[in-house]
Amino acid sequence: MTMPSEPEAAEEYPEAGASRRRHQVLTLALVAAAVWAIDLKSKMLAVEHLEWRPPERILDGLVYLQLVRNPGAAFGLATGMTWLLTLIALGVVVAIVRVAERLHSRGWAVALGLVLGGALGNLTDRVFRYPGIFRGWVVDMVSVFAPDGRVWPVFNAADSAICTGGVLLVVLALLGIELDGSRARKRKRGE
Repeated sequence: MTMPSEPEAAEEYPEAGASRRRHQVLTLALVAAAVWAIDLKSKMLAVEHLEWRPPERILDGLVYLQLVRNPGAAFGLATGMTWLLTLIALGVVVAIVRVAERLHSRGWAVALGLVLGGALGNLTDRVFRYPGIFRGWVVDMVSVFAPDGRVWPVFNAADSAICTGGVLLVVLALLGIELDGSRARKRKRGE
């Protein structure tokens, strides 16, 4: 006798499926809350300890800590379009919240939690920081290989979480793992 897959078991035993979904939504929420908290705290520390100071060289110059207030996106893109970046972040938050109701995969829960927490972290800056609501500049503080973002754009914990979550989402998709935890079936030729 073969054991049913998780999605089949969820159909056969709806209460088990609902419990699994609640567990994965909780995982998503906890990951997002942790990322958001780490991002907010690191930005508060950066403003407190790095403002008006030269870049702090650490790890033998592999990393530099410095405060940068970013009105655009990575690589200096979309400077002056902060309101659009705010709308995109809001859209990401809404999309993830809506997708959560179909969530049964721990991998997807972690990946979406990373993206959600990062989006909330940068959205918080866009809403509450200078120069005003929906136009705020994001606080960045990590520059790798050289100061001032000469080699790679200066970034923050939220950016790292978004990128890590995005890579994890791509890996899950390449492995064929669906949002509900099932494996995507390979399409037969001619279908």
